[in-house]
Amino acid sequence: MSVPFDWYENFFEGLALELWRQAISPKQTTVEADFLVGTLNCDRGAHLLDVPCGNGRLSFELARRGYRVTGIDISKEFIEEARSPKSSLNPPTDAAGTEEKTQVEFILGDMRKIEGQANYEGAFCFGNSFGFLAYADMEKFLSGVARALKPHRRFVIETGMAAESVLPDFEEQTSHEVGDMNIIIKERYLATESCIDSEYIFERDGRRESRKAKHWIYTAAEIQRMLQRAGFTVLDLYGSLKCEPYKLGCRELFVVSERT
Repeated sequence: MSVPFDWYENFFEGLALELWRQAISPKQTTVEADFLVGTLNCDRGAHLLDVPCGNGRLSFELARRGYRVTGIDISKEFIEEARSPKSSLNPPTDAAGTEEKTQVEFILGDMRKIEGQANYEGAFCFGNSFGFLAYADMEKFLSGVARALKPHRRFVIETGMAAESVLPDFEEQTSHEVGDMNIIIKERYLATESCIDSEYIFERDGRRESRKAKHWIYTAAEIQRMLQRAGFTVLDLYGSLKCEPYKLGCRELFVVSERT
């Protein structure tokens, strides 16, 4: 299996996006938004950065709670969906007829090229997207977030691909049913490069698509060092949305940091 470093530029289209639409329930989005409100520690009206934002599921949920949100994503299809008035995620108008969606802006862009300086009161990287980039590009991403955040504001990361989460139970092939889709995942861990090359095979209604991905595997300590070099102080590491301590085998890692 040969996977290019820029795999993410063409991965997020077609059935791969349909998987994301079906995989995460509205209830899960609500729970994640609750966690972000608590850990970002921002007042209503604060300007937040959601990167990468996908189709805006968390951006819209936070807008409903009174925040201004800017979402950035490289997927043209997802950004067009988020901007569309017909999107099922678009918040309804309130009693006064004011459209909450005016509090959300979506930008088609690369997470390595975040623009602006001291624009945001909070930022987050959810959707298991931390680790899409090799080390040098991760540094560009984190430095861009740090530059875009105001001092002493928080950045929260979620990932299921930290080494302590993914390696203890690593399997080379798995299959899953998500809604009306069947997904087969074939993976290979490259020990000398600390990354996982994957092939995702999506099947639905006789339609079959294959996509390849590369996910870089960083330890929890490496992630903390990367954040510190970018200008963050790490405040907490959690192993769940219930703020339980992170430990070996936890399925997810949540890192709460603050711009110094």
